[in-house]
Amino acid sequence: MNLTGLLVGLSTFLIIGIFHPLVIKAEYYIGYKSWVLFALAGVLFSVLSLLADGIILSTILGVVAFSSFWSILEVYQQRERVRKGWFPAGPGHKK
Repeated sequence: MNLTGLLVGLSTFLIIGIFHPLVIKAEYYIGYKSWVLFALAGVLFSVLSLLADGIILSTILGVVAFSSFWSILEVYQQRERVRKGWFPAGPGHKK
């Protein structure tokens, strides 16, 4: 029995689940400039994925990398949701 697909699928599910509130918190506390942190994380995890020996680890690191890159877009969308009043503005926002 090969559990690789299920392990990668579960890991992907958990990573996406972690990034959703992470984007909200980053935008709340840091503001839209938090996109820089997600970009740096994306580059870092991309490099780690390229350097990883195992296929499972490399795949999971790649998922984290692209979840970080996707979060850049989500930070800007979260900023719009805050502007519309759907989420509270945090200390990372200019008054």
